[in-house]
Amino acid sequence: MSSDAALGRRNKQNLHYIVRSGLAGGIAGCVAKTVVAPLDRVKILFQASNPDFQKHAGTFVGTFRAGHDIYRQAGIRGLFQGHSATLLRIFPYAAIKFMAYDQVHYLLMPSKARETNVRRFLAGAISGTMSVFFTYPLEVIRVRMAYHTRTFGYTQGNSSPSFLRAYRQIYNERPINSTPGSDALKRSNYFSRYPLLKFYRGFTVTMTGMVPYAGVSFLSWGYLRSQFLPPSKTGHQTPTPIADLAIGALSGAFAQTASYPFEVVRRRMQVGGITRPDRWLRWSETMGDIWRARGWRGFYVGLSIGYIKVIPMTAVSYAVWQEGKRLLSV
Repeated sequence: MSSDAALGRRNKQNLHYIVRSGLAGGIAGCVAKTVVAPLDRVKILFQASNPDFQKHAGTFVGTFRAGHDIYRQAGIRGLFQGHSATLLRIFPYAAIKFMAYDQVHYLLMPSKARETNVRRFLAGAISGTMSVFFTYPLEVIRVRMAYHTRTFGYTQGNSSPSFLRAYRQIYNERPINSTPGSDALKRSNYFSRYPLLKFYRGFTVTMTGMVPYAGVSFLSWGYLRSQFLPPSKTGHQTPTPIADLAIGALSGAFAQTASYPFEVVRRRMQVGGITRPDRWLRWSETMGDIWRARGWRGFYVGLSIGYIKVIPMTAVSYAVWQEGKRLLSV
């Protein structure tokens, strides 16, 4: 290894670099999520089959009608319900994801000559699963907060669910009417002994879905940049914010298409304590319920709003991440 390469490795792996990389990623995630927070609220209600909003699901116009209903019932705060939990989750999630990607990318592809699509996919998948592992409980709380509506899900009067109320609800959940000796009762006893595992409802399907989502997202990001922003004769071309936005948008569209069925199953499992309090839902049960209700289309309910949300969110996320890195000299 040359002295320049060794110096580059030390620079990329020192604590100062890692902290700045994580800070840029965390800010990027918060900005991107705030931009699309109202759409995110509507999408969760559609995916989790909230009874108040099923009449709007499945159509492009229904997305805006659902948003109008939320605004009429609860004002602008209703459109951002659960967003406080989103920001608590998204900053560490995005910080870990982008920071891990920088590190894993450099380990797998220390030079342009070593870059391949397989390694780009692996770098994205590894960084995405690492971020999910450390922040998943916050995601479950956020989904519970966003799922409640005025006529469905409230357990304490008409007050909107707070972070602490959602936390207590999940922590205290118990399956009801479980037959002695049944799997539901056995799982109930297990979760009673390890209550924190309740905050990992749908974790396995999330981790499985994160592999194609983060993998395809970062694969597309790296591949499109290599094709449309190749190095110039005098060195690397400096990407513009417009280029970052465009490439980020395409990356988000590809990733959303590849992973969306996993996301629908995950949402249904995360709200299982509300919709099916008699049992702990498994993959097979959740997928069976979706299939019986709507067939294969059920795994893509809300996909149109998914595109509307994910494309600008990913575009903003990548663009702010890159601009943050430039400002922080990462």
